[in-house]
Amino acid sequence: MERRSSGLRRLVREVAKFGAVGGAGVLVNLGVFNLVRHVSELPVVRASIIATVVAIAFNYVGFRYWTYRDRDKGGRTRELTLFLLFSAIGLVIENGLLYLATYGFGWDTPLQSNVFKFIGIGVATLFRFWSYRSWVFRAMPAREAVVASGEPALEPHRPAPRQHVR
Repeated sequence: MERRSSGLRRLVREVAKFGAVGGAGVLVNLGVFNLVRHVSELPVVRASIIATVVAIAFNYVGFRYWTYRDRDKGGRTRELTLFLLFSAIGLVIENGLLYLATYGFGWDTPLQSNVFKFIGIGVATLFRFWSYRSWVFRAMPAREAVVASGEPALEPHRPAPRQHVR
């Protein structure tokens, strides 16, 4: 029971850290999106793609050095390649929804663009969370993860020695 509880606590902590970095990334994404729309004549989806790329770079730093700092650090080239691949898929999901709203339904006011950008970020975030934790920032074997996290290691449960009654 203790292992399940410990695993649940780790997952809750991971989701909270992912959410903190992701939340800051959403602010970066929406901020850059609105800045680019305000200072340029770029079409809405191009402005969104620029904002998404900036947010991807911001998020990588946050995920690697805070959320998943205790994860396997070997193979950084592989990690970055997979991160960029899954981020690109998330970019397509996020901006595909914005494209559909803008050019498919004609919803192109600043408010509508921000609403559909936000919805796209949300849908893409679900995909990114699953893919990053499953493929990019892989968990280390249990013993190494405990040592790397700095938390005290739990001793395996050993039953009390049997006492012989005569």
